[in-house]
Amino acid sequence: MSKTKIEWTDISWNPVTGCTKVSNGCQNCYAERMANRLKSMKTDKYKNGFKVTMHPKVLNEIDKYKSNKKIFVCSMSDLFHKEVTDEFIFDIFNVMNNHPQHTFQILTKRPERVLKLNKSLNWTSNIWFGITVEDQTAVYKIDYLKNIDAKLKFLSCEPLLSSLKDIDLNDVDWVIVGGESGPKCRECKEEWVLELKDKCNKNDIPFFFKQWGGTNKKKNGSSLLGKYYKEFPKM
Repeated sequence: MSKTKIEWTDISWNPVTGCTKVSNGCQNCYAERMANRLKSMKTDKYKNGFKVTMHPKVLNEIDKYKSNKKIFVCSMSDLFHKEVTDEFIFDIFNVMNNHPQHTFQILTKRPERVLKLNKSLNWTSNIWFGITVEDQTAVYKIDYLKNIDAKLKFLSCEPLLSSLKDIDLNDVDWVIVGGESGPKCRECKEEWVLELKDKCNKNDIPFFFKQWGGTNKKKNGSSLLGKYYKEFPKM
């Protein structure tokens, strides 16, 4: 486990590493670049590079944190990748269920599998569940999200690659938006961000604008019309 620069969480926890591309947002995957870098540095956990790998030895890492933390689960993977066994997913949920002082944030691009497992998972109130919706081709995934039994459901529209002005935010509790960063990053238009902010305002949904991205994301910052929007759900 490690502290992270991702503003909407405190710590990243990676009992699974590695993934495969499944949607348009995966094209310039930051986790793949980082995993390959860590492999070249001879980091043992990443000896397989970006090949999907389960790490049962890290399940007890949660025990060392006593105070409340927001914990991003599998920031370097997708917990619901087909190569992650059902049994290991259940083990991870068991850890989350048994640490109610923490808030666990799960984000997937594979909600179809989540729905298949939904009734076998214990969605305690400290587990926030989100899906990535980066453009119009991913909007259909929101229907899966609405049928999951998680107590808090959110969207990550990062990298935001198109207008999403017509999406239905009923039953959505939080929206995160951000532009793509790094090499070969794609454009994020201000009008797309404002469309989502306005839709969140109308639906009384917390709106978190993470970044504009670009090749120099620090310089580009996250100011939107001169203001910063870093809202969280009230739970």
